[in-house]
Amino acid sequence: MLSLAILIPFLAAPLVLMTGARTARLAAIALPALSLALLVAEWAARTGPGYGAEEVWPWIQALEIAWRVGVDGISLTLALLTALIFAVSAAWPVENATRGYYAWMLFLVGASLGLFLALDMVLFYVFFDLSLVGMYFLIGRWGHGEAQAAALKFFIYTLVGSLAILLGIIVLALSMPEPTFDMRKVIEAQPLTGASAGWILFAFVLGFAVKTPLFPVHTWLPPAHVDAPGPASAILAGVLLKMGTYGLIRFPFQMMRDAFAAAAPWIAGLAVISILWGALVALAQPNLKRRIAYTSINHMGYTVLGIAAAGSAIGAPAIRQVALTGAVVEMVAHGLITGALFLMAGGFWQRRQDYALDHYGGLAAAAPKLTAAMVLAAFASFGLPGLAGFVAELQIFMGAFATFPWLAAIGLLGIVVTAALFLTMLRQLFFGERPENDPAFPDLSPAEMGVLVILLALVVLIGVWPAWLVELIGAGSVIGG
Repeated sequence: MLSLAILIPFLAAPLVLMTGARTARLAAIALPALSLALLVAEWAARTGPGYGAEEVWPWIQALEIAWRVGVDGISLTLALLTALIFAVSAAWPVENATRGYYAWMLFLVGASLGLFLALDMVLFYVFFDLSLVGMYFLIGRWGHGEAQAAALKFFIYTLVGSLAILLGIIVLALSMPEPTFDMRKVIEAQPLTGASAGWILFAFVLGFAVKTPLFPVHTWLPPAHVDAPGPASAILAGVLLKMGTYGLIRFPFQMMRDAFAAAAPWIAGLAVISILWGALVALAQPNLKRRIAYTSINHMGYTVLGIAAAGSAIGAPAIRQVALTGAVVEMVAHGLITGALFLMAGGFWQRRQDYALDHYGGLAAAAPKLTAAMVLAAFASFGLPGLAGFVAELQIFMGAFATFPWLAAIGLLGIVVTAALFLTMLRQLFFGERPENDPAFPDLSPAEMGVLVILLALVVLIGVWPAWLVELIGAGSVIGG
C-alpha cells in the first residue's frame, strides 16, 4: 500500500497533462485522497511498535541501495498530514490554475510521500531533491510579483543544504562495517563517534536547518511564501518545511545519538533565537502574507526546541518521549493552522491583489465566515488552550524545562509576541474602520469554506482530544535509544 500511495500520484502527473484543467483538478484532489485512504488503512492495520509495512525492491545492488519504504508512528503521522494538505490545497479555487499546475502538484505529493516513507538514505535524498523541483515550478510559474526570483532563491538555498545532507549520508554509509544505506541498520549500529561525528552532525544540522528553516538560514522563506499562490504556500508550510525537522529526527537524532546529545544545547539555543526572531520580525510586517511567513520560522523553532530537548534526555526516556511527541504534534498543528492561514491569505490576493494590512479594515460585517475562520486559526497559532497549538507547545515546554530551563523560559516570550502579532492583525483586518469607498469584499465561497472546515475541525479535534494523535506518534515510533 505504501508504494502505491507514492507511485499513483507520480504516474498520474504526466497523464493529467493530456486532460482539461477541470479533470486535472479533480485528479489532483482525488489521488492524494486515495493515498490518504491507503495510509489510513495502514494505520488501522498497525499492530505493534517499530517499523511496519516494509517493502523492499532491489535498485543498485552493488551499493545495497534499494526501494525501501516503511512507517513508524512519526513517518505515518507526517505522511497522513501530507496527503491531506495536498488534497485540500488542490481543492482551493485558483483563478490561473492550468493542467500543468495540477500535474506539478501530483508530482510533488509523490515526492513528499516518498520522502516520509523512505527507509533508504539514498531514496530519501532523491525524494528530497525532487520536492525542490516541484515547488520551484509551482512558485515560479504560477506565483505573482517577483515569483521567478523567489523560486530561484528557494531552489538554490535548499539545494546547497541538500548537498550537505548528501555528504552526511555518504559518510554514514561508509562508516558501517559493511557499507549500506538502510536507515534501520544505521540507527541500530550508531557508526559515527569521535571528532568526525561532530563534522557530520554539523553537515546534517546545516542542511536540515535550511529546509526547516532556522535563523540565520531562513531568508529564502518570506519571498517564497509572499510570491507563491495560496495553495503552494500552504503546501510549503504544511509539508515541505516538515522535511527539515523530520530529517533532523531521522538522521542526526536517531543515527548519531551521542553526538546529537552533546550538541543539543546549541541546537536548542538556535531554536530559541528562531522563536523570538520569527515572532518579533512578524510583528513588524505590514504585509499579511509576509507576517504569516515569519510565524513559520517562529513555530518551526518550537519544533526544533522539542527535538533538541528529546535529544538531550537520553537518560530520561519519559522526558525524551514527551518532548519528541510534542515536536511532531507541533509539525501537524503548524501544517493545519498555517496551511489554513496561507489559503485565506491567498483568498485576499484573489479578491484584491493586495496584501497590505493597512488597506483593509472592518471586514467582519462583510465577510463573517472568513472572520470566524481566521480568528480560530490565529488563536490556535498562538497556543490558545483547547486548540492544537496548545497541545504541542505544552509537551515541548515540558521537555524543554526538564533539560534547558533557562532557554525554555526565554522561549516562552515568543508565545506572548505571537499573540500580539495575531491580535493586531485581526484588529486591523476585521475590526478596524472600513476604508472610505472600499469596494465589496466577497465572503468565503462554498469550496473555500469546505477546505477550511476540514483543516480547522482537525485543529479543534486535536485540541480537545489529542490522545489519538499522541498515541499514533508515540506508540509506534522508533526513537533511537
